[in-house]
Amino acid sequence: MDPKLQPVSVPGSRLPLEQAGGTLALERNKVLRNTYWLLALSLLPTVGGALVGTQFNLARVFAAYPIAAPLVMFGLMIGSLFVVTALRNSALGVVALFGFTFIAGLALTPILTYAAGFANGGQLVALAGGMTAVIFFALAGFATVTKKDFSFMGKFLFVGLILLIVASLANLFFQVPAASLTISAIAVLLFSAYILYDVSRIVNGGETNYIMATMGLFLSIYNLFVSLLNLLLAFTGQRE
Repeated sequence: MDPKLQPVSVPGSRLPLEQAGGTLALERNKVLRNTYWLLALSLLPTVGGALVGTQFNLARVFAAYPIAAPLVMFGLMIGSLFVVTALRNSALGVVALFGFTFIAGLALTPILTYAAGFANGGQLVALAGGMTAVIFFALAGFATVTKKDFSFMGKFLFVGLILLIVASLANLFFQVPAASLTISAIAVLLFSAYILYDVSRIVNGGETNYIMATMGLFLSIYNLFVSLLNLLLAFTGQRE
């Protein structure tokens, strides 16, 4: 028997290797396509959250409670992440994801308000958004076209993420500008690597749930944007 025609077990049938491989490729492409669509839609609640936060002057709350307010917001985001994870296999998972991205939009209010205090603040926000888009499409395209497996990066990225979170929380108390810039620079590298890792997992079948895939990519894009904006404001911001 031709090796290519040896039967392979797949759910509900036995297919030749070539047909089974095609089915797997279609499924992975479907997950990737659904992820990108949901990712695009998830940006709408993010923008909405930022607008609501600006409208209600949420930045004033952060200024009044510079430690408590970020911690509460961080807790809300972590809690909503657990909700998304718990509902990931149901339609409510999409609703929970949009709720999470809305909260993430609210959390953008302080930095956007801060950027508004610069003469070129609007330009820098747009530049940070453009740079984020370029980095995302370049890395996602590379991972998709080459189909390289970046799963080996998982443990290193997770350790780096934990260290980055700890450093960020510590800097809430110490408020060291140099440390903030260092954290932002490291975050740019870390979340760029996470984009490669996450897209690679989808392409190679390591992630089959498009809600979880969307959440991972959203977090990378979100943190990449915030970190780039922090750096741009620090080095090229022009006070009015």
